[in-house]
Amino acid sequence: MNETDIRKYAELMRELGLTGLEITEDNSKVRLERNTAPVPETVYAVPETVQAAPAAVSDGCISVRSPIVGVFYAAPAENADPYVAVGETVKKGQILCIIEAMKLMNEITAEEDGIISEVCVTNGQVVEYGTELFRIKR
Repeated sequence: MNETDIRKYAELMRELGLTGLEITEDNSKVRLERNTAPVPETVYAVPETVQAAPAAVSDGCISVRSPIVGVFYAAPAENADPYVAVGETVKKGQILCIIEAMKLMNEITAEEDGIISEVCVTNGQVVEYGTELFRIKR
């Protein structure tokens, strides 16, 4: 079997979404495998409780942004009430949400006292570093 044939089979695998293919021709056998798992990125240690640095917003509110990449959870469990809701008063250090990163549950806490004016993301949403999570009126 020559390189051109192998490339054709590899292209066929990609088109059909196959992860493996074994071809036997004459006295030769070729097995092609394709790794579909995502390539892991560099991993950094993350503390379990993370203070989100507030950023001032022009409407008199502070913006609570995600300090890490992960999945946003508004409540401690699937059927539980959310930690905070629009209109609720929060105190400095109060848990606002959880960001799950690499199976670690990181509590995001309020940096200042205030009133939740907006929840900017939805439960289960993947958030990036710097994604606005909440707006808090001072």
